[in-house]
Amino acid sequence: MTSFIRIARAPLALAAALMALSALAQPPQPPADTPERRAQMVQQMAERFKAADKDGDGALTRAEAEAGMPRLAQRFDAIDTAKTGKITLEQIRSFMQKQMQERHDAPK
Repeated sequence: MTSFIRIARAPLALAAALMALSALAQPPQPPADTPERRAQMVQQMAERFKAADKDGDGALTRAEAEAGMPRLAQRFDAIDTAKTGKITLEQIRSFMQKQMQERHDAPK
C-alpha cells in the first residue's frame, strides 16, 4: 500500500519540481510600478506591435490586431479615436495611459 501511495504522489512531486524550476528560469521582473518595469512593458508592446504590423505601415488594421494582438483588438474601436480603421502605437499608449489614470482616479 505504501509503495502505491509513493507512486501516486510521484507525478505531483514532478509537477511541483518542474514549476519551481520554470520559475527559476524566468528572469526576475521588477515591480510593475517602477520606471524600469514600465520601460520594459513599453518595449515589449512595441515589439509585439511591430510583429503584428504585417504590412509595416506603422499602424494596425483590425485584421492585423485580431491576428497579432487579440486582446488589443477587443478594444480597437476605443483606441481608434480618429476612426481611421487603423491604430498606431501612439494611440495605444495614449489609450493605456488614459485607462491607468481612470483606475487611479476611481474611488476606492
